[in-house]
Amino acid sequence: RHESKGRQAMADSIVIWGSGAIGGTIGAHLSRAGHEVLFVDTVPEHVAAIEAGRLTIEGPVAQFTTGGRAATPDKVTGRHKLIILAVKAHHTEAATHALAPHLAEDGAVVSCQNGLNELVIADIVGRPRTIGAFVNFGADYLEPGRIMYGVRGAVVVGELDGARTPRITALHAALRDSFEPDAVLSDNVFGYLWGKAGYGAILKSSALTNDSIADFIADPARKALVIGLVREILSVAAAEKVTPLGFDGFDPAPFAGTDMAAIEATMARMVTYNRGSAKSHSGIWRDLAVRKRPTDVAAQLAPVRAAARRHGVPTPLADKLVELITGIEQGRLEQGGALGDALGALARPL
Repeated sequence: RHESKGRQAMADSIVIWGSGAIGGTIGAHLSRAGHEVLFVDTVPEHVAAIEAGRLTIEGPVAQFTTGGRAATPDKVTGRHKLIILAVKAHHTEAATHALAPHLAEDGAVVSCQNGLNELVIADIVGRPRTIGAFVNFGADYLEPGRIMYGVRGAVVVGELDGARTPRITALHAALRDSFEPDAVLSDNVFGYLWGKAGYGAILKSSALTNDSIADFIADPARKALVIGLVREILSVAAAEKVTPLGFDGFDPAPFAGTDMAAIEATMARMVTYNRGSAKSHSGIWRDLAVRKRPTDVAAQLAPVRAAARRHGVPTPLADKLVELITGIEQGRLEQGGALGDALGALARPL
């Protein structure tokens, strides 16, 4: 049932541009809580299901069916003050150009994506009309009208300059009250995004294999690779003068040092968190193994690698990771433990 009355909602409709795993989960919760939501997606069958009130969230975290207004990008009309962008990183530029005519002059785009996509968005619609966000909950788009919400995770929003504005406090309240009670309003959203860049590198490398995320991190044979990847990303963040922040058991700070007990402790917490998720494998693994489509690995790592080049920081693991994922996408390489070994061979011995 689509509940749209009787609860306090934001005055203007919220546009979810990209209504798959991330956007569909957030949008469904906002809709259920009484917010006026416009779902936008490129899959006509998914749009039809949402309009018919058949958007189902399932899994251990939440079970409900809702709906709302929905359209494909070419059918969107009007201008809107708040657009939550939730497409894959490699679709960010095209999607932002498509939504730009529908963004109010005093509106904002919220990047609920994986990667440092705020930089791409700001180049197109302007930095003042860009809001930063970090999400780490686990969800999978299963089929039109069906999304599996596998585990709660960090949800953070913040202005790019760290300011406390009326629009950011309203967005934070809407997310906290309808979706994630522990949602954070941060003055250092880039700290979270760079933290996720380090953690996300582990998820990307796990997709080279068929291991679950938890099994990959817990495997002693992958230990040097996991630590090496995080350290490599953190070295770029340090060059950028960003202090990465932790979340959901992941603490980046120990990786920058030599206290192996502290590193092992945060890795153990990461394993525990991922074992508790109904989403056992990364979305990248799912794109490669199930949906047979290109991933956004290269796009997610592009700003990290570009920053590394600017500062003269070597990133051999990130470079090789992109090369191997691309090989799988192009059908030249096959997912499996051997690719994990190939990447791990470049990691420095502990």
